[in-house]
Amino acid sequence: MQLGWKIYLVVLLGGALGSIARYALAGWIAGKSNTFPWGIFAVNALGCFLMGWFYGVTSPSGALPATPAVRAFLMIGLCGGFTTMSSFTLQTVLLAMENRPYSAVFNIGLSLVAGLILTWLGIMLSHWSKPS
Repeated sequence: MQLGWKIYLVVLLGGALGSIARYALAGWIAGKSNTFPWGIFAVNALGCFLMGWFYGVTSPSGALPATPAVRAFLMIGLCGGFTTMSSFTLQTVLLAMENRPYSAVFNIGLSLVAGLILTWLGIMLSHWSKPS
């Protein structure tokens, strides 16, 4: 079955729900402690678990095989809206499971270093572009 533009609607709906869940859960947890960003940590950890679980349980050989649209809703939309960390970790684990450990480690290192540098650069440029 060709999904065409409908797949975008499925991902959009899942992403909206995931984003709302992230905002609510991270905010609720953050209100409990201000010593560490536990809210974001919890969202990332839970999102990673859910991504792995959805991947396994909805695969063709899983306990609940699902259509590509359902998998897109759950993994790209819901988990992706909840946390992109889950997408990153799934791709890294799959590289390792495909017996590509160097690619997995490279993905971790490159993503972490690039993410930190580009976040810093974005902050620096935001200060530079601020009107005097």
